[in-house]
Amino acid sequence: MKFLGKVIDYAERLPEGIERARDQIIGMSNVLARCHRSLHLIHLHVMYQVFWIPIVSPHNRRHDTPEEKLNDEVRAKINASHRFQSFADQRQENAIKWHIDGQDYFWAVSEILDSAKDVIFILDWWLSPELYLRRPPAQNEEWRLDRLLQRKAEQGVKIYVVVYKEVTQTMTMNSKHTKAALEALHPNIACMRHPDHIGSKDAVEFWSHHEKVVVVDNHRACIGGLDLCYGRWDTHNHPLADAHPTDFSRTLFPGQDYNDARYLDFQDVAEYISNGASILETPRMPWHDVHMTICGSVVLDICQHFVERWNEVKRRKYRDDTRFDWLALPHNVQVAPAEAVFQHPYREQWHLIGRKFRQRFHLDAGDHVEPPYPAPPHGTCRVQVVRSVSDWSHGVLTEHSIQNAYIQLIREANHFIYIENQFFISNTQTEGPVKNQIAKALAERIIEAARAGKKFKVVVVFPEVPGFAGDIKSETALKTIMAAQYRTINRGGHSIYEEVRKAGYEPMDYIRFFHLRAYDRINAPQSVIAQMERSSGVTFHEAQIALARQWVGKYLFGKDVPREVYIKVPQEAKFGVPAAEDTPVKKDKVPLPETIEAAREVITRFESGAQSLQSGEMVVDSVSHHALQGRRSLLDEPWIGTEEEELNCYVSEVLYIHTKVMIVDDRRVIMGSANLNDRSQKGNGDSEIALVVEDDDMIETTMDGRPYAAARFAATLRRRLFREHLGLIEPQHTSHRPDSFMRPAPIPNEDETHLPEDAAVADPLADETLDLLYNTARRNREVFTELFRPVPTNLVRSWSAYENYVPKVKTGHVAPGIPLQRVRERLSQVKGSVVECPLDFLIDEESFAEGIDWIGLNPTLPVYI
Repeated sequence: MKFLGKVIDYAERLPEGIERARDQIIGMSNVLARCHRSLHLIHLHVMYQVFWIPIVSPHNRRHDTPEEKLNDEVRAKINASHRFQSFADQRQENAIKWHIDGQDYFWAVSEILDSAKDVIFILDWWLSPELYLRRPPAQNEEWRLDRLLQRKAEQGVKIYVVVYKEVTQTMTMNSKHTKAALEALHPNIACMRHPDHIGSKDAVEFWSHHEKVVVVDNHRACIGGLDLCYGRWDTHNHPLADAHPTDFSRTLFPGQDYNDARYLDFQDVAEYISNGASILETPRMPWHDVHMTICGSVVLDICQHFVERWNEVKRRKYRDDTRFDWLALPHNVQVAPAEAVFQHPYREQWHLIGRKFRQRFHLDAGDHVEPPYPAPPHGTCRVQVVRSVSDWSHGVLTEHSIQNAYIQLIREANHFIYIENQFFISNTQTEGPVKNQIAKALAERIIEAARAGKKFKVVVVFPEVPGFAGDIKSETALKTIMAAQYRTINRGGHSIYEEVRKAGYEPMDYIRFFHLRAYDRINAPQSVIAQMERSSGVTFHEAQIALARQWVGKYLFGKDVPREVYIKVPQEAKFGVPAAEDTPVKKDKVPLPETIEAAREVITRFESGAQSLQSGEMVVDSVSHHALQGRRSLLDEPWIGTEEEELNCYVSEVLYIHTKVMIVDDRRVIMGSANLNDRSQKGNGDSEIALVVEDDDMIETTMDGRPYAAARFAATLRRRLFREHLGLIEPQHTSHRPDSFMRPAPIPNEDETHLPEDAAVADPLADETLDLLYNTARRNREVFTELFRPVPTNLVRSWSAYENYVPKVKTGHVAPGIPLQRVRERLSQVKGSVVECPLDFLIDEESFAEGIDWIGLNPTLPVYI
């Protein structure tokens, strides 16, 4: 270790002009020192075949000077004065609006971004510049994200973006492309990437910036689960298919946007017009999510969060780079001296050196809110910002006000809790590798209600399988996350179910778990496609490439614009298991047509090949809408092609849940970017942000049959989610005329509380509502189990049973031996997408949820939980 000491001593004496090199030497020396002290960890890493280098945070080099300690004390006092120990207090009279699924939110955010006059802030885990915010792309070329941001920048709007800088060896988002593509658009766009990794003083290997935030003109904002990236846009129909052989202009998921992460993760995302999977054979993975648009004074706290992050990253990485401004906090403390930010340790300094943008909430005498900005009061919601931040992510001591809020809201629940989340990993004990205590709060609240003889229900909805490619048995991430979730639910010794049973009560009387699953039919009969190719002289792939040329647009700008397209031709599938990351895929590289006119001619020629195929009725390109309400049955859908081809075109896939929301008593909501796991909840892991929303606009309803006043925001959100999952909504179509649910706050959502479908789910404690949920989930599970044999399932209780059960077909296709008519009849009985969670999956396999991983001997476990 003498050598390492000399290296550090030399680094400390380096001139400030090469401070970055000094940081890298210190970072690397800490890596070496840690490895020298803990060689046994290296052995464990090899044993577990984990490709992450062990997390090494250098010794805390901040918060140790008198000034920093004083600043930390000021922040601690501010947090202690607020509910949930948050940096921000609750604010009144805000307009908060929920948006379910990508079509509704992305249209709303496109309107907000287009309204910008002064400034745009974006904080994202992944941002895809080529993302179409409105669909279909053929009719909305100007609404691609990069083109929209370029227009605003050319109008003088300043645009500040912070994206997570991924570990390139293990993740495929390519933030380098994001930064290069955005900054090439206009000098008014600045994009930071953070954190740096191995070799940096601030090395962070495990954690990510996970917030999904947009702020425009310090006046309106967006917070929730939807990143501005590929794979997120979706409709309530959640189609798995997007093949349109007779009209390519109806394509909804261009290029990289057509993806099934369960089959193959995103590849080469800078080549945005290339497909990662064959749309003729592979279903996409549908995406369910929820986001909010916001108008009101709570936007000031969201701005504060962004400004703090931006200035902290600038201080660490871009201190002397004039392309990146310092930013001032937007608050006017002269008008509002009671604001907690008045005490902020850097407020005055940032006010002197930072760029300032107007806010319109605390106005000087004689000032007013100018059109088109809406004037206060904006709405009826009391809102508080909560977050997970720490030294690595935000330059502050750890704040976990999101976890505090979850726990307090659960403890204060009186009747009903509804949770939708991408993960469900927690602990009922203080011991063990999982640290967050949300499961403990749930178990204790259930036991409390049971002892009081009170009716109390918890409904939890989370993904059937984590969204990673590979086989459950062999893929470490899949197996570990699923094991952690089952340990939270019903096994391992201290799960929620086990704790409730120890208290003498049946847990299923109080808490139930569900997933979502979808089906579709790909409109790609091989004989028909072949006939169209012969008649037109154009192949399907050539037409697909021509369409890609239209996605590029009229002008080829930016050095990263692709000049050719890769068509990923599927090879023989691995029977019985999803494709793994290293599954070989044949790539055919074809140049793009030089002009849009040439591309249109190719497409027209291919589509003309369908003229000889016209029948009395049009074959739809997707049948997923039949799981929702409609006048027509799946049994009535025509088909051109053979029965065998139709059978081969039916597919099913996990409807991936990416929401991060909890609704309590139909009165209180917490929603944001935070998953229900340690990474998001501990505070010193992933950085997160969320809102706690309480609406003062009350609606008269019932709770367990008794008169009850519910909050409009919470109750309408919960009802709409129930209705979508139960199939009690109309199919959603793309349109140039947005409905109220696609417009941003403060425009309210249409009132649907008068609808009979809304009444069917209005009372979350009514036996009729619960029976509808439980019975629909059971029937849907039975149908999917019979036709597709997905895992997890209660029919698989051990690894040996798993190997015998998984069907030997291409991923997502119908299991062998089932006739077409049976498939049609059974799928026509599916309502919505909700399915039961199979609680007995691998329950006889002790090694699945127990062993050395769960007694502290796996140093990589925090990566997954």
